[in-house]
Amino acid sequence: MLSSLAGCSGLDVVSLANKMKLDLDAFRIETKATLTEEHPRIYDKVTVEYHFEGSNLNEEKLKRCVELSVEKYCGVMEMFRQFAAVDVKTVFHHKS
Repeated sequence: MLSSLAGCSGLDVVSLANKMKLDLDAFRIETKATLTEEHPRIYDKVTVEYHFEGSNLNEEKLKRCVELSVEKYCGVMEMFRQFAAVDVKTVFHHKS
């Protein structure tokens, strides 16, 4: 399920970044989650971290790509929000 979440949102972000002609050296998504104690065990907290690497990152536009995916385009993200608290973090790794 977490792979589906990362894949869905990741495709959105890459597509939007390409449309905005943003320069990226690398992009990855890391997901972390906790399960409830009782059965059936489900995810109750999920963190999605978007990591961008590059020497010329446009942070505002990349944040907008993430925001559009999270709030508008990614159906898997919306499904997760129905049963879990979802925390989104955007991390920039600037190369010189």
